Amino acid sequence: MQTFLFSSISINAASLFQETNEQKLFNIASELLHTEQAYVGRLALLDEEFCAKLMEEAHKGTFPVDVVKNIFSNICSIHAFHSQFLLPDLEKRMGEWRSKPRIGDILQKLTPFLKMYAEYVKNFDHAMDLLKHWNDRSPQFKSIIQEIQSQEICGSLTLQHHMLEPVQRVPRYEMLLKDYLKKLPQDDPDRRDAEKSLEIIATAATHSNSAIRKSEILKKLMEIYEMLGEEEDIVHPSNEFIKEGHILKLSARNTSATESYLFLFNNMLLYCVPKFSLGGPKYTVRSRIGIDGLKVKETINKDYPHTFQVSGKERTLELQACSEQDKADWIEAVQKTIEIFQQKNESFKSALKEAEELGKRAPCWIRDNEVTMCMRCKEPFNAITRRRHHCRACGHVVCWKCSEYKAQLEYDGNKMNKVCKDCYLVLMGKEITEDKKKGILEVEAGQIADSSIICGYLQHSEKSKIWQKVWCVIPEKESLVLYVYGAQQDVKALSSIPLLGYSVDETVRPGDPPAVFRLSQSNLVHNFSADTDELKHRWLKVIRVAAAGEVPTRPEKNVSDITVTSQ
Repeated sequence: MQTFLFSSISINAASLFQETNEQKLFNIASELLHTEQAYVGRLALLDEEFCAKLMEEAHKGTFPVDVVKNIFSNICSIHAFHSQFLLPDLEKRMGEWRSKPRIGDILQKLTPFLKMYAEYVKNFDHAMDLLKHWNDRSPQFKSIIQEIQSQEICGSLTLQHHMLEPVQRVPRYEMLLKDYLKKLPQDDPDRRDAEKSLEIIATAATHSNSAIRKSEILKKLMEIYEMLGEEEDIVHPSNEFIKEGHILKLSARNTSATESYLFLFNNMLLYCVPKFSLGGPKYTVRSRIGIDGLKVKETINKDYPHTFQVSGKERTLELQACSEQDKADWIEAVQKTIEIFQQKNESFKSALKEAEELGKRAPCWIRDNEVTMCMRCKEPFNAITRRRHHCRACGHVVCWKCSEYKAQLEYDGNKMNKVCKDCYLVLMGKEITEDKKKGILEVEAGQIADSSIICGYLQHSEKSKIWQKVWCVIPEKESLVLYVYGAQQDVKALSSIPLLGYSVDETVRPGDPPAVFRLSQSNLVHNFSADTDELKHRWLKVIRVAAAGEVPTRPEKNVSDITVTSQ
């Protein structure tokens, strides 16, 4: 009797545990659905409110259309996928949970689309830079953003905050999947799909976490910018915040000490003094000392303990920390910053050694008709003010402004030759500095065409504009994106089209050229025309697969050698 009673209790306890575990799995799936619904709402805010209204104003000529495109990247495609595919699938599954208690198979459908997130994350820093630049430069741009931010739908949050949502979403999937797998029995039919999904999503989450860290750095730079009264050029991609803190600055003339504040960055040290402010701590910059040539050392002062000295090209400061540990921390932070700066300088010198062959051999020239823009400044060529010139050192096609330099070239008997700015700096042993980070369109056509799924010349027209001969590429590494160039050696694309969610239309309209097809999504319409129907169908075979979110394969015959005559 006792044995039977004990067995009954054990069975009931096991049953209760099983029910509890099943309930936990259901709760995780419910949380995935509810967070997905909220996420789609925020994507709609970015796509249909911020992006759409800024684009509407851009088409009036108030600011460039490309600015809006480069800020929001492929948010339209991300929104389309989640609202039209993933969310409906999750809602349907939760409605039939009793008969199909699984989510691994649905999340596995997400994995081919993670490349969209890779593109968004890659562009995030550049988008933040553009957003700040045009917010400062254009009153209309700023006004549109502020008007939307004031609406209840924004929840008192900034555009920058909402733009971080897609970056944070992939790590959220990873966290929910890990929790789901912990509760999922080893022999459950969904385990294989869930594990496979987690493996791919975890890799993508690594890139997103990196972008989150960068956004946190940007947020800190904004805070310092405000603390300095918005007068210093702090918010810049090249600036990395290292350390800050209160310090006493010792006078060089007497024994007095002044309340001060230091901000240490990867490339400079800001010596500041406090100023009166009702709105929080504010400082005035007294000295900006570059890390290049900076030295730090411990000092001994009989009147003041915990002192050290920083000496740069611009100024030398004797400083007093609040404790011995604080002094040691400052010395270590400054010294480490100096060492990293010097290592980067050494890397630059190594790059110079690799360029030793420059000017010693005659270069292979890029043909004039293979580019439509300067391969250095990326400005488009024209017949009057910006004509084509060849750099005699590297063979690239550049504009007059980028080829106004001269240098001796060994292969030409050390005669002075026209060279581009980059080659001039290398030949003169000077550093090449990038003015800005590369945008998502700054992908060289020649580099991706060699490893493309399909590439070739097509005719293109957007919003019923004039037809233009363009070089089109769908690269293997970004198989869901169609890059459109002016010519096959251009260093920057005219546009990039994230193909996911686009519909294909082959309807022939009056005045259309032969072999025409259209790609449309929301209000965006791209018209294309191929030279032959065979070529058109080859392109459409790839595009239709990519638009459905699957990875296309290379057609039987590459079209890189097929061109279309201008119409």
